[in-house]
Amino acid sequence: MTEIKKGHILVVDDDNDVLQAAKLFLKQHVTKVDTEKSPKSIPNLIKNNNYDVVLLDMNFTEDVSSGKEGFHWLNKILEIDPSLAVVLITAYGDVEKAVKAIKMGATDFVLKPWQNEKLLATVHSALNLTQSRREVDVLKKQQKQLSADIDQHYQDIIGHSAAMNKVFETIEKVAKTDANVLITGENGTGKELVARALHRRSDRSDKVFMNVDMGAIPENLFESELFGHTKGAFTDAKESRAGRFEIASGGTLFLDEIGNLPLQLQPKLLSAIETRKIMRIGSNKPIEIDIRLICATNEPIQEMVQNQEFRQDLLYRINTIEIQLPPLRERTEDIPLLADHFLDDYTRKYEKNIQTLSEPALNKLKKYRWPGNVRELQHAVERAVIMTDNSILQPEDFLLTSMGDDEPTMVFDDYNLEEVEKTVIRKALEKHDGNISKSADELGLSRASLYRRMDKYGLQN
Repeated sequence: MTEIKKGHILVVDDDNDVLQAAKLFLKQHVTKVDTEKSPKSIPNLIKNNNYDVVLLDMNFTEDVSSGKEGFHWLNKILEIDPSLAVVLITAYGDVEKAVKAIKMGATDFVLKPWQNEKLLATVHSALNLTQSRREVDVLKKQQKQLSADIDQHYQDIIGHSAAMNKVFETIEKVAKTDANVLITGENGTGKELVARALHRRSDRSDKVFMNVDMGAIPENLFESELFGHTKGAFTDAKESRAGRFEIASGGTLFLDEIGNLPLQLQPKLLSAIETRKIMRIGSNKPIEIDIRLICATNEPIQEMVQNQEFRQDLLYRINTIEIQLPPLRERTEDIPLLADHFLDDYTRKYEKNIQTLSEPALNKLKKYRWPGNVRELQHAVERAVIMTDNSILQPEDFLLTSMGDDEPTMVFDDYNLEEVEKTVIRKALEKHDGNISKSADELGLSRASLYRRMDKYGLQN
């Protein structure tokens, strides 16, 4: 008996005996068998089920022997799902019809009454064909998406300011090389996005991109995480384990927050970069590695070198090229573009009908200092989308936690939205000595809106 894989089969024939015989036999070998007498039900069945093979009668009662109905429904099936294997069955088969059916897209042709072994082998081949077609479809879609990603300028790195254009130019020049890159910038500026853009546009783009957050690794685990260990190398080493360098070999290793690497481990990192070899803890056997190294930090790394907190020779090794990301406050012309991008994302995610941001709302965002940079803007837009009832985002939809150039960022013990709003309004009134017009302008509110909120929170002038 031919072995068969799991699958979902649809049998369409106007003869109940044929349907019963096919189902009784095939259900022993496949996951599920559906039967249907009326071919008119085919479109609805295929659209609502994930069939792998359709066994289709060529001749129904309206057209006993010409096969026209079978050809008609074969076309309909392949219009709905071109990857689906269709096997035509008929009692009046001949070579001419078989050839025509295959040319039209049928997978095979079976005469009835069939031999069970022949039917099973035919269905087996059809299942394999459907699986292969669908795998090819997936690969084509992946290739199409990959090509689109490469053709698209820099995907999630959004900006058209002079500062960002300089970053794009550097990425373009550096990506195809294997030069070590150090990305610097404040938290939330998009350092990982730049690292991924470098990887995507490199010759290693089809290999692994390994992201290691150095700030999230306990100090006693750094060496094990980076270089791996052998079984029994230390108390909890119950089995051998490859480190991030080994796993990333052939691709890109991104060490985020490199400034957190303990001073005593820096020589080992330097050695790995220079020799392109590492050794697992507990082993004396060197392992060759082939990585493209990208590092990032929000620390003043030059100051760390001066303070002997970071080795100068290691810094030279990791920053063959340095890419400095500007804070959002230095590229305010990108704020409308970023805000629109996040608005589009979150209106889809939360199924909200919000069209855009008002001009006063954009002005409020442009005035803000953004201590958390792009990440803070992203969270601000998400919060506004969730909380608003407006179809256009207004200034009052954005609760921002610092007031301007001269005000330090406020820290809240309680992030209840009403408490945050009350505190922000009180700070604005204090800053402008109770002047309603200036406070309203600072907050991006109308005088009437500010009065309503003052009344709500008991902040009477």
